[in-house]
Amino acid sequence: MLQAIGLTSTPRRDLAPAVDDLTFEAGSGQVTALLGDPDSGKTTALRLMLELEPGRGVTCFRGRPLHRIANPAREVGTLLGDVPGHPARTARGQLRMLCAAAGVPASRADDLLEVVGLAGLGGQRIGTLSLGMDRRLGLAVALLADPHTLLLDAPAEGLSPRENSWLHGLLRGHAAQGGTVLYTTRDPKEAARTADRIVTIDAGRLVADQDAAEFARTRLRPRVAVRTPHTTRLGALIARESREARRSVEVVPEGGSLLSVYGSSCAEIGDTAFRHGVLLHQLADETGPAPAPRATEAPAAPEARAESAAPPLARHPARGPLRPVRYELRRLLGVRTTPLIAAAVLVTSAVISLLLARTGHTPPPRLLAAWPRYLPLPPAAFGAGLLGALAFGDEFRYPALAAGRGTVPRRLGLLAAKLGVSATAALILAALAVVTDAQVLRTVYGGDLAAVPTDWPMLCVSWGALVVGCSWAGLLAAGVFRSTSAGLAAVLAVPVLVVPLLQKVFAGPSARTVEGLPGRLRELPWISWPYQSDRWLTGLLRLLAEPVGAALALSLSGLLCAYLFTGLRGRARW
Repeated sequence: MLQAIGLTSTPRRDLAPAVDDLTFEAGSGQVTALLGDPDSGKTTALRLMLELEPGRGVTCFRGRPLHRIANPAREVGTLLGDVPGHPARTARGQLRMLCAAAGVPASRADDLLEVVGLAGLGGQRIGTLSLGMDRRLGLAVALLADPHTLLLDAPAEGLSPRENSWLHGLLRGHAAQGGTVLYTTRDPKEAARTADRIVTIDAGRLVADQDAAEFARTRLRPRVAVRTPHTTRLGALIARESREARRSVEVVPEGGSLLSVYGSSCAEIGDTAFRHGVLLHQLADETGPAPAPRATEAPAAPEARAESAAPPLARHPARGPLRPVRYELRRLLGVRTTPLIAAAVLVTSAVISLLLARTGHTPPPRLLAAWPRYLPLPPAAFGAGLLGALAFGDEFRYPALAAGRGTVPRRLGLLAAKLGVSATAALILAALAVVTDAQVLRTVYGGDLAAVPTDWPMLCVSWGALVVGCSWAGLLAAGVFRSTSAGLAAVLAVPVLVVPLLQKVFAGPSARTVEGLPGRLRELPWISWPYQSDRWLTGLLRLLAEPVGAALALSLSGLLCAYLFTGLRGRARW
């Protein structure tokens, strides 16, 4: 059972709240429709229930609020609008990746594709799916972890009658197994035909909470809509003539210049108005719910009146994937973006290496890295930063990549998985770039230019630290600022802004240096240093003493602190 109590969204500037003191229930084993006109607050109400929108109120799923459920995906399945996913990812790849996020076997993806009628289209890319197929895939995402409750925002919007019938048949089957189904719609006839209970809202407030039979009997009666500046006079005339003719006619003022007349016809009302000289602006037969009363006149449940008793509802970050490494690998390798970036980096690196070798003035390490002095970063480091920025940037652009509830997770386990996978991808890309450059130089100019330097271990360490640092800088910046562009900007800011700033800070004379630090550390009696540790420590200090190395270390420290601060601040509101 779903219980929504006192849901109230945060008021917008100079506007009333989109949802105001909304209270209702959706029972287990039932299909409940949340009915309302566009901009009536239906979508905001769902987002408040899922704790994706700041406001006040409580929503309990079988007695527990969502942030107290250990695995929300197994309790609530959602579909908010279109399926947000990378358009180049296949339907099967999208579901398999979300299986890792929900902690269910990957075979569940093929089972769900068959359930929703997409068994033969698992290899089709999301960007090429029709509206009906997109809705089917969205329903598969909602059902992925076999949740008890389904929250669907306008799932039948734009579907053909046949697809609409299939959709509601599937929802009815889920409810028949004891599940709870709540979906939004603006079509009263669809609600009366497909739902067991209908909750009607207007301007974010509850108008009616009825079962389908009562809704059809009281709010789907045929009526005549009449607009006239003389509503009181015309209503009295219609009521008097119906009494004289001994007919049952009901006249309901709807506010303003509108009357709803039940039990009569356009012809009869038109004749009455003509005989008495009453001006008419509209006269039309209608079937459907009458216009809802104004929000100030809407009834409210007793428990919803005590707004002070409803706790504030803050926006909570969703929990991370239950299998973060598997999720991250499928996210990285499930689209063509990764191999395209790698191919572009290798081609660019080879071309730059050939041009640098032609001049004959570039040192061998910079030649193999394809890093001319006029470029802020070599192609491999920039490509690694781009892959790192996409690790979080894609999720903010396509929220369903992160979790079924549509927000990006902040769990430290997912961060560790992203850091590990992005570092591995950066090192592979850096190694491929060096090998490709060496092979191209050997083929074009001979083997002298591709000779291995004597200090290759330290060069490998510094090269790997550069590409991994760029990858992590892009990843953390995209996570903090929620944008791939921000991640790329952070990568480029290291050599363009941070390095010159550090050079200016340390440009002055120094009276003290750290020269000889490894030897002094070895003299400490309580520390046992392994063999040749001072050599590696000296190399590390030299690496950090380089402008780019110091700038990367400083940037990564600041971005990591900012990331942890934003993540833990979200957790504190739990």
